[in-house]
Amino acid sequence: MTASVTSTTSSTTSTSTSAKSSGLSANYDTFLKLLCAQLKNQNPLSPTDATQFTSQLVQYSNLEQQVKTNSKLDSVLSSLSASSFTNGASYIGCVVEAAGNSVNVKSDGTVSASWNYELDSKASSVKLSVTDSAGKVVWTGSGDPAVGTHALVWNGTDSSGKAFPAGDYTLKVTALDASGAAIETSTTIKGKVTAVSSNGGNTMLELGGTNVKLSDITRLAA
Repeated sequence: MTASVTSTTSSTTSTSTSAKSSGLSANYDTFLKLLCAQLKNQNPLSPTDATQFTSQLVQYSNLEQQVKTNSKLDSVLSSLSASSFTNGASYIGCVVEAAGNSVNVKSDGTVSASWNYELDSKASSVKLSVTDSAGKVVWTGSGDPAVGTHALVWNGTDSSGKAFPAGDYTLKVTALDASGAAIETSTTIKGKVTAVSSNGGNTMLELGGTNVKLSDITRLAA
């Protein structure tokens, strides 16, 4: 699969902030025009009240500072977005683990589901079940009861080898101790990064057909 780098909305935050700054600048210019017009057209016999004029100058100063602050914020947000995207691009071709339990499986078998699950303590029994996007159980199996991290790779087929439709599939881990009490578990997904994109201000990595946030990456695997 060809690795790719795409940025669909990397400029969304910057564009939004710039639009707000433009609107603020327009208000700023309007304020100046109104203030100048007021001074120009005031009655010499009844000039603008000093207190009122001072208040208007304070408003002018605050508005000016807000325009400058928004301009600087534009620059900071743009730099942060570019830095995050560049960092995400460096993961292309790497195998990573990310927090989560849902993966996208291809019906042609080109993309399998790969999970890691971790047990905080030794279990008496571990049941693994995979559900489709509708919540229907499509596969079940027994897991390793030992403490630590264990791997599960599922090729998207049933016990007879028939492939399930392409889509999102979720792993559920149910671990019980000898007394039947639930044991704490955690799940991560694993895959090779094939693309990076930006969505809603988040840098997204594509693992096969599954998109995960850069901030959800927990481990760079071999």
